[in-house]
Amino acid sequence: MPCYNAEDTVDKAVQSILQQSLERLELILVDDGSRDDTAAKLADWASSDRRVRVIARSHEGILGALNAGLSHCQAPYVARMDADDLAHPERLARQVETLDAHPDLAVVGSLVEGFPQEDVREGFRIYLDWLNRLVTHDAIVREIFIESPLAHPSVCMRRRWLERVGGYQDHGWPEDYDLWLRLYLAGARFAKVPEVLLYWREHPQRLTRQDSRYAVEQFLRAKAHYLARGPLSGGAGVILWGAGQMGRRLSKHLLLEGVPILAFVDVDEKKIGRTRHGKMIHPPESLRELLQAHPGAKVLAAVRSRGARALIRERLLNLGLREGRDWWAVA
Repeated sequence: MPCYNAEDTVDKAVQSILQQSLERLELILVDDGSRDDTAAKLADWASSDRRVRVIARSHEGILGALNAGLSHCQAPYVARMDADDLAHPERLARQVETLDAHPDLAVVGSLVEGFPQEDVREGFRIYLDWLNRLVTHDAIVREIFIESPLAHPSVCMRRRWLERVGGYQDHGWPEDYDLWLRLYLAGARFAKVPEVLLYWREHPQRLTRQDSRYAVEQFLRAKAHYLARGPLSGGAGVILWGAGQMGRRLSKHLLLEGVPILAFVDVDEKKIGRTRHGKMIHPPESLRELLQAHPGAKVLAAVRSRGARALIRERLLNLGLREGRDWWAVA
């Protein structure tokens, strides 16, 4: 795997794109008010390679930079990448081949690898393992309410789909996760090239570690917002599996979005018999009875404990519930 030092991130990232085995390529570099020598480096690239265009602007943040770059894109496909990541030499060619071969696809990502290895924390490694298991459309949308199922810097998208859903928007939560959820509700199809085509740099200054939009509470707000407008729209209400911290926090946002909470389910005997938001907490054995009492109710599994999702999935499968239709994992 290629690696580089912090001092030459822009040079290496740009070089990894310009070395792509793709016949036609336009590289739009958005300089969002940099204060170091980035502007000079980008100017050097633009003067030496006609494929490079630099968009220099005052600092407005990631959303403004993304939409500024998008506004200058003319090609039917738009690929994303950050200045401190590296692309495999075949990345864009492989993604374009997939989009050309499957006109129904709106977004094509890839498997990703975090680096440098010594800086990849356990939480990030667990996330990458989960992310890289989701390759097909069905797998991606089945688990889209757990976390962001695509690495934003790894995707190549049809520009018309981006424009159809209104580009990048600011709702106070992560802009990439928001985009995937809006595309999902609009009927877009997703896939990944099942190969590592992006090397995703891990470091303490990553936006996901510093920006308040990436806090757990903001993810919960996003999930509740789009669940209410998609799978739970016009439904009979929700049975929430998980009466702990995660279930309690999510239920608050669901209620704010107008989603009725019908009951809670939990395995903790200390919680069973108590109430959350005025609704009883039941043991898992009561779930069949609860579903019979509330025809059309959906189940949300909001338990973050490691291994809990697999156990819940097995239990709900045995009840004849289909994931992505009758129930969704949301943690």
